[in-house]
Amino acid sequence: MKKNSLYKGTLQNIILKLLSKEVKMYGYQITQRAKELTEGELEMTEGALYPLLHKLEADGIITSEIQEINGRSRKYYLLSEKGKKQQAVQEDEMRSYLFNLKTIFDI
Repeated sequence: MKKNSLYKGTLQNIILKLLSKEVKMYGYQITQRAKELTEGELEMTEGALYPLLHKLEADGIITSEIQEINGRSRKYYLLSEKGKKQQAVQEDEMRSYLFNLKTIFDI
């Protein structure tokens, strides 16, 4: 991941936001969508993504389901009801945070 120190604290918010826009996503799809949206600036590693997905699942924020695609099992992640509520709260907090950063850096 480029600029690791800047993105590290926001990975959960990023994952939840991406999942809120899709019905469900698998891990590689999450990494590629983030990379696409940031024009290559955000490159999530498997080492950063999967432990966070497992933690979010253990906390009941996301759920997973396994589907057979072309003879291969693929694990899809989706927001739980609890996760939908948390994503909305975290998005509001992130928007406030970004507003405050913009205010500071536009001085």
